[in-house]
Amino acid sequence: MERTKDDLDVLVLGGAGVDTIVYVPELPLPDADSRLVQGVLARAGHTGDFVALGLNRLGLKVHHLDVVGDDPEGELVRAFHREHGIALTAPHAPHGTRRAVNLVGPDGRRASLYDGSRGGGHYPEETVAAHAGRARHAHVSITQPAADALPVLRRAGVTVSTDLHDWDGEAAHHLPFALAADLVFLSAAALPADPRPTMRRIAEEGRARVVVVTAGAQGALQLADGTISRIAPAVPPAPVVDSNGAGDAFAAGYLYGWLRGDDAERCGRLGAVAGAHACTVPATVADAVDETTLLRAAEAAH
Repeated sequence: MERTKDDLDVLVLGGAGVDTIVYVPELPLPDADSRLVQGVLARAGHTGDFVALGLNRLGLKVHHLDVVGDDPEGELVRAFHREHGIALTAPHAPHGTRRAVNLVGPDGRRASLYDGSRGGGHYPEETVAAHAGRARHAHVSITQPAADALPVLRRAGVTVSTDLHDWDGEAAHHLPFALAADLVFLSAAALPADPRPTMRRIAEEGRARVVVVTAGAQGALQLADGTISRIAPAVPPAPVVDSNGAGDAFAAGYLYGWLRGDDAERCGRLGAVAGAHACTVPATVADAVDETTLLRAAEAAH
């Protein structure tokens, strides 16, 4: 079927919010009443924002849907999307725009503190259905009310991906997302030392055709076509300054290849390159690798 100008490559649901970035001298922080830090800055960019940004920079047509408040943080989110040319539909978040504090150490590691009092609201079913009806794919963040949209996406017939982040393999909140997605990303951070049983469980109990477990500088494991293989880490193109957004960048790079019909090995390489690039970008800057740079670096890494 011939595509039209109104078609979407990816509908991103959930994951809009604002981070306050605090650069700290070390992590974990030693016990102290006060300390001097080298910068505190609020900027838009939660997981859905960064996946949308990464896909947009790679030339894909993206629409982001999430609840956003009528507050200063909400205006930062709206400005982020205007600046980067990413379409945003933002139903009202009655408890305010989601926010978090990210403590970033000198080695680029981070500790994130999420404000659980924010958000609320819902996605009108007709809105989800209308956008999904013109999309090739939907990427769903594990923030509410995105779980309620999963049946609507399935009825629309789009493929679905999700990122479970630091799931431990047991927490009930993540299960609907894990079992409803065709492509599942998650971090090894909270999984058992051997993540392979969790990967196979996701595929056997749910719909996943691909499951990818990322482990930062150690690379990643992926389950595709029933086989688990290793994704080698990519060499960052500059010094590592911040791991914030690396998982979102990996997902965007992998999805770029997946939507082009690339095989699992190449998709993994594209994801690794995009994730490594993100680690060289300060948390206070919203940027992602572009298509030309990604493809060139992926070829060089082959």
